[in-house]
Amino acid sequence: MSTLLLALAAGGVVGLALGALGGGGSVLAVPALIYLLGFAPAAATTAALIIVTATSLTALYTHARAGHVRWRAGALFAAGLLPAAAAGAVTGRLPQPVLTAAFAVVAALAAVSMLRSGGAGTGTADGRARPVRAAGTGAGLGALTGLLGVGGGFLAVPALVTVLAFEMQAAVGTSLLVISANSLASLATRGATTAGIDWAVVAPFAGAAILGAWDGRRLAAKVTGTVLRRSFAVALLAVAALMLIDALR
Repeated sequence: MSTLLLALAAGGVVGLALGALGGGGSVLAVPALIYLLGFAPAAATTAALIIVTATSLTALYTHARAGHVRWRAGALFAAGLLPAAAAGAVTGRLPQPVLTAAFAVVAALAAVSMLRSGGAGTGTADGRARPVRAAGTGAGLGALTGLLGVGGGFLAVPALVTVLAFEMQAAVGTSLLVISANSLASLATRGATTAGIDWAVVAPFAGAAILGAWDGRRLAAKVTGTVLRRSFAVALLAVAALMLIDALR
């Protein structure tokens, strides 16, 4: 299969995940860029941030139109994550096996979190009662983005459901706001590292992901959040295992 077709196929999957689940974009994009398209881990994390930023903004728009974004809670997450995202400069100094292994561990922990989380919350809270928790969670997500190039949405969704009692659709929509701010902040710290990006691969990847995000939003309306979350968690565990094996070789 040609590089272009691989990029389009991978982009479609990433877009579906972001549009339907409100997370998982970088966790899927980074392995695809490394194992399918031949990117080095450090370059893959930067490319994934570019792809996820464009895709999450598109998905955020579609969820906002449906009224599924809790803007105040998302802003509190962003207020916590933006300073922590400045740690992104450290990534370029990490050995590639360490970066790959660390990413695998984060992916595995996220998958376990998804599998262990219960049903979607039934509340409609907007985060006013728990600003410290919201901002603290945002700080943790910002640190992950800065160090590993992950968007953090796969952790934001369970946090919004379990900590702030959001129903699943609101958690997904608000997570996309968190991912957009998180990715933009982290990308800003990596401006110099974007010079070597292979745009012939990244551009079609991002284009397919943006289109996939629209389909993901429609899919989320037809399939229960529990089914989508558990299916994604199983796939995520498989990806984490592959990356950890590669890092330990």
